[in-house]
Amino acid sequence: MSTRVVSSPPSRPSSPSEPRHDRSASSMTPTRSEMRWTRPGSRWRTSLMAPAGYGSRVEGIHAVSAAVRAGRVKRLTVERNRRSRDEIAVLIAAVGDDSVTFVDDARSVAESDAPQGVIAECAPILPVDLDTLASEDAAVVVLDHLEDPHNVGAIARTAAAAGVTGLVMSGRRSAPLSAAAFKAAAGGLESLPVSIVGSIPEALSRLKSKGVWCVGLDAGGESSLFGLGILTEPVALVVGAEGDGLSQLTRKRCDLVASIPMVGESESLNASVSAALGIFEIMRARI
Repeated sequence: MSTRVVSSPPSRPSSPSEPRHDRSASSMTPTRSEMRWTRPGSRWRTSLMAPAGYGSRVEGIHAVSAAVRAGRVKRLTVERNRRSRDEIAVLIAAVGDDSVTFVDDARSVAESDAPQGVIAECAPILPVDLDTLASEDAAVVVLDHLEDPHNVGAIARTAAAAGVTGLVMSGRRSAPLSAAAFKAAAGGLESLPVSIVGSIPEALSRLKSKGVWCVGLDAGGESSLFGLGILTEPVALVVGAEGDGLSQLTRKRCDLVASIPMVGESESLNASVSAALGIFEIMRARI
């Protein structure tokens, strides 16, 4: 059954060989802002090159279990009175007793609010180059400076479950991929490719130059996201920050801005809920 188009999308190329956006060499050259560090001492390098890794500290049973399965865990810190619990006993057996430190209260050394008695020191995950996400079947989620690591983690969890091809986020003025984000992701960040960039608007321009449609998600969007025809093509769903939504420049770089139809009294949805609805609408359109 064909997909119903709610509104007219931007014009498409006349043939597969004709690029929709400029593919000139100059448009693919990283800008100066993409080549510098975000701030002195930061491990988040805002570059399209290979920045420092993320996920070196993971907390919570589900997140640590996923890191163990991925072979990243180097050492565990376990709350002593929880060591015999089945889920934690399995983790201890997986890494070996010599790689476990026992403490009276894991919360005293945790970064997240509720580490569930287990903390892992891990080999970091390296971000991917943005260009690798611009595939023919691209379904990318772009986070426009979200500040709550729980929202970032929840979106990553949904994206991984739905089969999203990658996540794009800024290395500055955004929640880092911290222990709290990994806990909220419940393993989703272990398998989901992530590109960390210096500028979200510049990243959108780069994706567009590779033939990816960039669709902003905003309550005031001019189109309904549901039934949007271009969702079957390479697409990036751009999610705005909590409270402020999409930045002005990010909005301008989007091919179009779409909204999630609502008939109730609420005027907006939480960022992670909006992202989840958008992600699964993309997947529904491709079934």
